[in-house]
Amino acid sequence: MKKIVLPVLVAGLLMSCSKSHQSEGVETTEISSEKIGSEWKTLFNGKDMENWKIKISKHDLNDNYANTFRVEDGFLKVRYDGYDDFDRQYGHIFYDQSFSTYLLHLEYRFVGEQAPNGEGWALRNSGAMLHGQDPETMQKDQDFPISIEGQLLGGDGEHDRTTSNLCTPGTNVVMDGELFTPHCVSSSSQTYHGEQWVSADFLVLADSIVQHIVEGDTVLTYYSPQIGGGNVKNFDPSVKQDGKMLTEGYISLQSESHPIDFRKVEIFDLAPYMNNQEELKEVLEILRKR
Repeated sequence: MKKIVLPVLVAGLLMSCSKSHQSEGVETTEISSEKIGSEWKTLFNGKDMENWKIKISKHDLNDNYANTFRVEDGFLKVRYDGYDDFDRQYGHIFYDQSFSTYLLHLEYRFVGEQAPNGEGWALRNSGAMLHGQDPETMQKDQDFPISIEGQLLGGDGEHDRTTSNLCTPGTNVVMDGELFTPHCVSSSSQTYHGEQWVSADFLVLADSIVQHIVEGDTVLTYYSPQIGGGNVKNFDPSVKQDGKMLTEGYISLQSESHPIDFRKVEIFDLAPYMNNQEELKEVLEILRKR
């Protein structure tokens, strides 16, 4: 794994973590880099989609319409060769466990041509949905899970186009001390053209801090993810509780009409360290040096 830069977190920003995730008087144990290395969990095993659930708009839960999500050559692939018309059938594949505080690591690449009648904005576009709603609670025609999205974009070969941006289907966040309500905001990343592999990491500390990291560089930071706003359709109103802080949720990967491969989907669960700031800082420092 490439070096991960987490400068703000090993400094004062850890103090902004929710008090509910802190405790005093917790005894610190020695943490080794070997122990940290062994705590990474592989979510995609390279063989099949065990422990994953599929929800594609206009289809029932676990109806993998047109074999959209598949495993081939050791990669988790998103493909549209069975589509005559994309028809806004946005899809997501969910890991079947909810997480609260973690570092998610992805390696992805865009390939091939966009599905017939995919939206223009969805060219070389996918995403990692963080703190997402349980797929069991999504309506049949719902387009996106209520979540915060680490938007993955590929360059068009000519123009600048950042990746690991933020989009907010049914959510809001805090940036620069104010509630941020626009749907998307660009990161400070480079543009990645062609079919090259890109490394993306997402550091999520419950309802306090979220950072997007690309090829080792921190490109976006925001705070206080919460339910609110628009940009999600056909949802169950009882699920969209505006103002509710997002302390945990499901991770999913998108099908938005452009083929994409994922060769690594890994997570480091930080929950065991959230009750002790000193241990958490130590773990993050070790992860930073990896």
